[in-house]
Amino acid sequence: MKTLRDVKVGQTATVIKLHGEGAVKRRIMDMGITKNTKVYVRKVAPLGDPIEVTVRNYELSLRKADAKMIEVGEE
Repeated sequence: MKTLRDVKVGQTATVIKLHGEGAVKRRIMDMGITKNTKVYVRKVAPLGDPIEVTVRNYELSLRKADAKMIEVGEE
Protein backbone atom coordinates (compact mmCIF):
# COMPACT_ATOMS: atom_id res chain seq x y z
CA MET A 1 0.00 0.00 0.00
CA LYS A 2 1.42 3.37 -1.02
CA THR A 3 0.43 6.37 1.09
CA LEU A 4 0.61 10.10 0.50
CA ARG A 5 3.66 10.14 2.79
CA ASP A 6 5.56 8.04 0.22
CA VAL A 7 4.92 10.39 -2.72
CA LYS A 8 7.98 12.42 -3.73
CA VAL A 9 8.06 16.21 -4.09
CA GLY A 10 6.84 17.27 -7.53
CA GLN A 11 4.68 14.18 -8.10
CA THR A 12 0.91 13.91 -8.36
CA ALA A 13 -1.08 11.02 -6.94
CA THR A 14 -4.74 10.01 -6.89
CA VAL A 15 -6.47 9.17 -3.61
CA ILE A 16 -7.67 5.57 -3.57
CA LYS A 17 -8.90 5.21 0.01
CA LEU A 18 -8.88 7.00 3.37
CA HIS A 19 -7.91 4.91 6.37
CA GLY A 20 -8.55 5.90 9.96
CA GLU A 21 -11.81 6.32 11.80
CA GLY A 22 -14.19 8.86 13.22
CA ALA A 23 -13.12 12.46 13.66
CA VAL A 24 -9.71 12.03 12.02
CA LYS A 25 -11.17 10.62 8.80
CA ARG A 26 -13.90 13.27 8.81
CA ARG A 27 -11.31 16.06 9.22
CA ILE A 28 -9.29 14.78 6.25
CA MET A 29 -12.44 14.62 4.13
CA ASP A 30 -13.45 18.14 5.21
CA MET A 31 -10.11 19.40 3.86
CA GLY A 32 -11.16 18.19 0.42
CA ILE A 33 -9.19 14.95 0.30
CA THR A 34 -11.68 12.36 -0.91
CA LYS A 35 -11.60 9.29 -3.16
CA ASN A 36 -10.36 9.95 -6.74
CA THR A 37 -9.01 13.41 -5.84
CA LYS A 38 -5.67 14.40 -7.40
CA VAL A 39 -3.04 15.55 -4.87
CA TYR A 40 0.20 17.29 -5.90
CA VAL A 41 3.06 17.24 -3.35
CA ARG A 42 4.61 20.74 -3.39
CA LYS A 43 7.23 20.48 -0.65
CA VAL A 44 8.24 18.73 2.53
CA ALA A 45 9.60 20.51 5.60
CA PRO A 46 13.31 19.91 6.39
CA LEU A 47 12.51 17.45 9.18
CA GLY A 48 9.80 15.76 7.11
CA ASP A 49 6.80 17.18 8.93
CA PRO A 50 4.53 18.77 7.66
CA ILE A 51 3.97 18.03 3.99
CA GLU A 52 2.61 20.80 1.77
CA VAL A 53 0.24 19.63 -0.97
CA THR A 54 -2.05 21.19 -3.54
CA VAL A 55 -5.55 19.70 -3.62
CA ARG A 56 -8.56 21.16 -5.44
CA ASN A 57 -6.58 24.31 -6.36
CA TYR A 58 -5.53 25.28 -2.83
CA GLU A 59 -2.47 24.64 -0.68
CA LEU A 60 -2.75 22.45 2.37
CA SER A 61 -0.25 21.33 5.02
CA LEU A 62 -0.63 17.83 6.42
CA ARG A 63 1.11 16.08 9.28
CA LYS A 64 2.99 12.87 8.50
CA ALA A 65 0.55 10.92 10.64
CA ASP A 66 -2.39 12.18 8.57
CA ALA A 67 -0.57 11.60 5.27
CA LYS A 68 0.01 7.94 6.24
CA MET A 69 -3.77 7.44 6.44
CA ILE A 70 -4.26 8.43 2.79
CA GLU A 71 -3.76 5.54 0.37
CA VAL A 72 -2.80 6.74 -3.12
CA GLY A 73 -2.09 5.40 -6.58
CA GLU A 74 0.47 6.76 -9.03
CA GLU A 75 -0.57 9.30 -11.62
